[in-house]
Amino acid sequence: MYKTILILKYYLSYFFNVIIFFLLFGCKLNDSNDLTYQTIWYDKPAEKWDEALPLGNGRLGAMVFGNPNNERIQLNDDSLWPYHDNWNKPEGTKKDLLDIRKHLLNKDPKSADSLIVEKFSNKSITLSHQTLGDLFLNWNHQKISDYRRSLNLNTAISTTKYKTDGYPVKQKVFVSYPHQIIVIEIESEHPEGLNGKIQLNRPKDEGVETVSLKYEDDKIIMRGEVTQRGGKFRELPVVIESGVKFETLLTYKNEFGSISKNDQSLKVSGVKKLNLFIASNSNFYTKDYSDKNKREIAKTIELNIKKIEEDHIIDHQSFFNRVKLNLNSDKKLQLLTTFERLEKVRKGSIDNGLTKILYDYGRYLLISSSRVGTLPANLQGLWNNHIAAPWNADYHLNINLQMNYWLANPTGLHELNLPLFDYIDRLVENGKKTAKKNFGLRGSVIPHASDLWAKTWLRARTAYWGSSFGAGGWLMQHYWYHYEFTNDIDFLKNRAFPAIEEIAQFYSDWLIEDPRDKTLVSAPSTSPENQYFDLYGEKVATCLGSAKDQQIIYETFTNYLKASEIIGVENFLTRKIKEQLKRLRPGFVIGEDGRILEWDREYKEVEPGHRHMSHLYGFHPGNQITIDQNPELFKAVKKTVDYRLNNGGGRTGWSRAWLINISARLLDGEMAFENIQMLFKNSLYTNLFDAHPPFQIDGNFGYTAGVTEMLLQSHEKKGIRLLPALPDSWSSGSVKGLIARNNIIINMKWDNNEIKQVSLKTNSDKSVAVIYKNKIFNFNLKKNEVFVHKF
Repeated sequence: MYKTILILKYYLSYFFNVIIFFLLFGCKLNDSNDLTYQTIWYDKPAEKWDEALPLGNGRLGAMVFGNPNNERIQLNDDSLWPYHDNWNKPEGTKKDLLDIRKHLLNKDPKSADSLIVEKFSNKSITLSHQTLGDLFLNWNHQKISDYRRSLNLNTAISTTKYKTDGYPVKQKVFVSYPHQIIVIEIESEHPEGLNGKIQLNRPKDEGVETVSLKYEDDKIIMRGEVTQRGGKFRELPVVIESGVKFETLLTYKNEFGSISKNDQSLKVSGVKKLNLFIASNSNFYTKDYSDKNKREIAKTIELNIKKIEEDHIIDHQSFFNRVKLNLNSDKKLQLLTTFERLEKVRKGSIDNGLTKILYDYGRYLLISSSRVGTLPANLQGLWNNHIAAPWNADYHLNINLQMNYWLANPTGLHELNLPLFDYIDRLVENGKKTAKKNFGLRGSVIPHASDLWAKTWLRARTAYWGSSFGAGGWLMQHYWYHYEFTNDIDFLKNRAFPAIEEIAQFYSDWLIEDPRDKTLVSAPSTSPENQYFDLYGEKVATCLGSAKDQQIIYETFTNYLKASEIIGVENFLTRKIKEQLKRLRPGFVIGEDGRILEWDREYKEVEPGHRHMSHLYGFHPGNQITIDQNPELFKAVKKTVDYRLNNGGGRTGWSRAWLINISARLLDGEMAFENIQMLFKNSLYTNLFDAHPPFQIDGNFGYTAGVTEMLLQSHEKKGIRLLPALPDSWSSGSVKGLIARNNIIINMKWDNNEIKQVSLKTNSDKSVAVIYKNKIFNFNLKKNEVFVHKF
């Protein structure tokens, strides 16, 4: 019941506030003059999956290839995972934990590394999110000309247009959240209409069929159960023959011509207009998934297609149009395909229009892959064409899942956090069992990665890869930030606080005293996926209190105490943590060369240019360092980043996106812009998906978050910072609808690198300090009134 109230609160309060604010300042919900700035388009079909165009409603997804004769629309369901109910937690105990700590105290991290994997990890796992299958549309089209395919980010509709024998053909595809179906509209002006066949299918699993198909005159039914015949558990092959059960139902409406069953397809003859409707459900969400398909189809097919499309657009724009960015781009570049524009940027050109499109794309992708009632966006968001995806397309919790959601609050997409919180709550519950069974501790522990089932045992064949215990605290940051941005005390009390308390309890029990300096440290502790050389020149991972773990524990403790004070809680744990904070080793320690130490001592890194910058967690996405409060540490952060980059850092798309965010926090617009250009050059596929490589969606989301950080920051106690990292290339522009902490909606206009006007609106009376170019302006805001200041 509380979740339902929370959802309605966000929809009504935020939506009406933003509409009123935009109307007052001349921003229409559907500005037709600006739609060309919000379209990705190409002049030839996709040949590869990472050239296709993504659509989604959070639960169902589609990748549209746009092939006139052999159209392929690859389909996804976010819940399609295998399941193995005989997989047990590792057998590690509190005694094993004490043995690991003894090795570390005896300066033997190599033995600690081995023991933690042996006792506490299920090693390498192959248990993957999987494709739903493919829809194939095979047409007898001749002499194709005037081809164009596009994705309108403003409407979330993919359109393919071309001529066959000189006659126009148009295909539109969208995935409706209001009606929970995939819709394909095809119209041909050719005298002979559409002629061909329609097929559904799903890839085999290690050569074994994974679905049954039933073709009838008015429908196709595809039923299956997810398996993983190439599965792996504890490094050993495992045949997984069970998983989520699902059914996909396709039906249609047509004008003129006929459609009939023909062997393993539907035969289409002389059809002028064809509307396909696909419903697909699984037993992860509901036991009556087959009946649910029938209900969704029956309810939708009675509606006019224009009504279905209109409902879809209104729903999508209620999220997408909350923010509007303008960087005054060259409109002539819109005449070029997206691929041509991308190639020009790769060769050194500046294209502010493409910068804006990629910014909007990040928001579009989150709207399409994370909606109320769905699973959170995974490593590939929602879109996956594999039976065994890279990294299982799972939930990596040592930055990737978190990066997916950095943009949500600052761009006003608060509701899209709810799938993340639903998932975290399941992790926290399972983590309580793991903490007790494996470590003999209270609270909850969350590993570096998990899956649909929210399992909380470690899964890594090496200590440096997956023996990380900071994920729980990092995830709690999202609960706290959500409260800071929304000021929703009910959410803090009823949703966030119980989870934060469980993680804080675990860390409180987890800490031990380091005899070298009598401080409290996390042990064992690692810096995600990185290693150092020990005293004997061995590559090792574990230590006594890595920078990241110490920073995360400090943040978790301080946020827990803040939350406790706000909601009026005082108990043994709050008192204990207050004392522990006095002895907690600082997470930021400056080494002899002026950089932030990554581990507990000044070791030599195995990879000086490593993709993770975990020892800067407290700088970003945390807020433990600012230029005014910690100037020495601020400089050390800059030196740390420079060192990483000088040694080849930022090679992956998400790492480059993190660098954009860090550069913005360093108040260095040119550095941030340089990293943007490098991301365009090295880390994007043709369809603008982020390239790790392979595809990982976190870089798309992290990029949008980074651009937002360049325009607005609200993490400093001093006040809200306007245009903190504006590069010269963005000398003129405007942005509407960004959110600062304390639930403040902000619009800005600037010209010649100078801000001209800022508008602020909030839902309660409050005094606000605003920082621009090191000058502080104090404004008194009135509830639901727009405050305008001209510079």
